[in-house]
Amino acid sequence: MEEIDVPSHFLCPISLQLMRDPVTVRTGITYDRENIETWLFSCKDRTCPVTKQFIFDTDLTPNHTLRRLIQAWCNLNASFGIERIPTPKPPVNKIQIARLLSEANQSPQNHLKCLTRLRSIAFESDGNKIYLESAGAIEFLASALKLSSGRDTQVDDDDECTTDDDECTTVMSSEEAALEVLYHLKPSESHIKSLISNEGIKFIESLIQILRSGNYQSRAYATILLKSAFGVADPSQLINVRTELLAELTRVLRDKISQQATKAALKLVVELCPWGKNRIKAAESGVAEVLIEMLLEAWERRVCELILIALDQLCGCAEGRAEVVKHGAGMAIVSKKILRVSHVATDRGVKILSSIGRYSGNARVIHEMLQVGAVCKLCLVLQVEASLKTKERAKELLKLHSNVWSISPCIPPPLLQSYPSSN
Repeated sequence: MEEIDVPSHFLCPISLQLMRDPVTVRTGITYDRENIETWLFSCKDRTCPVTKQFIFDTDLTPNHTLRRLIQAWCNLNASFGIERIPTPKPPVNKIQIARLLSEANQSPQNHLKCLTRLRSIAFESDGNKIYLESAGAIEFLASALKLSSGRDTQVDDDDECTTDDDECTTVMSSEEAALEVLYHLKPSESHIKSLISNEGIKFIESLIQILRSGNYQSRAYATILLKSAFGVADPSQLINVRTELLAELTRVLRDKISQQATKAALKLVVELCPWGKNRIKAAESGVAEVLIEMLLEAWERRVCELILIALDQLCGCAEGRAEVVKHGAGMAIVSKKILRVSHVATDRGVKILSSIGRYSGNARVIHEMLQVGAVCKLCLVLQVEASLKTKERAKELLKLHSNVWSISPCIPPPLLQSYPSSN
C-alpha cells in the first residue's frame, strides 16, 4: 500500500496522530480532545504543551472547520485505507449537568436515573469529571450516599454493572451508582474536607454503613474514600473514631477484597492507631490476628512494611501486645521478616520485639522468643548494617534478658560472640 503523507496541521501536537475531535484551548493551539483532556485533567498540567503558557480557563472550543477538513481528507483517501472519522458526539456542558442535578433534587424518585446518567457522563471523558465537580455533583453524590445508607440492605457480591446504562438501572442501586461515580471523580482535598465537616451529609458515617452492608466493589470504593477523608481530617475527628470503623477495616483486610483496598485499609489503620484510644479499639477488633495472617503470606515489600508498622503501633498498648503474643505465629513471622524485606521492615520488626520483650516479657514469652529465632535475629542485627536506633533497641533487649538468653544453646557460637555484655 502506498504511504500517504498526513498534513501536519491535521496531527495532534501531543500524540502526533490524526485528530478525531480537534479542540482549541485559550492559547489558540488545537489538539485532539482526548489527548488535551488527559494532559489537563489526568496529568493535572495546566500549561499549553506547545506554547508553555499557563491555561487559566480549561474550556475547550471544538474546531469544527478543521474537523470537516480532516473528514474530507479521509474521504478522499479512503482508497488508500484511510478510515473515515465520524462526527464526534457533542460534549456535555455545565448547564446540562446543573439541570440534571436540579431535576433529581426536585424529584427523589428520579435519583437512580440521574445517577446512571452521571455515571455515563463521568466515564465519557476526563473533562466531564471537571464539569461534574464544578456543577456540584460531588455534594449531590455524597447526599445520595446518606439517603441510601438509611436502608440496611445486603447486596450480593455478584451484582455488577457491566452493560449499558438501561441495564445498569436494573442491577445497580442508587448507593452503588453514587459511590462508583464519586470514587472515579477523585474529589480534591478541599472537597473531601468540606464533605466530612458537613453535618448534614454525614459522609464518613455513610461510608462506614457501606463497609458494613455493601458488596465487595462498594466496600473497596468506600475504603479508598475513607482513606482520603481521614487524610485531611482534623485531630478531633481522628481521635473520636468509632470502634465500628476499625472492625469493618479489619473485615476488609480479612476478606482480601482487592489489592488496592487492602493497601488503603492498611494505610488507614496506620493513620488512625496513633490517635486517642484507637490502638485499643483496633486490638479489640481483632486486627492483630488478621495482620499476622496476612504477614505469613505477604511477599510485596510495601505491604510487609505497612503490616509491620501497624503491628508496631498496636504493640504500643497492652491489649495489642497481648494479641500479638497470643497468636502462635506472631513473634515467629515478625522475626522472620527482620533483615529479609527492607530497612523499614527491620526497624519495625525489632521495635515490635522490643515492645513485647520489655513490657510483656514473662517467662513464657522470653522462652518463645528464643525458640522462634527472635534472639538470633537480634544478635544478627548487631552484626549487619542497620540504623543506630535499631541496633540500640536490639542491644537493650538482649541485655535485659541476658540471664536467660546468653547461656542458651539455641544461639550459635558465631552469633553469641556479638551478644552484648550485661555490664
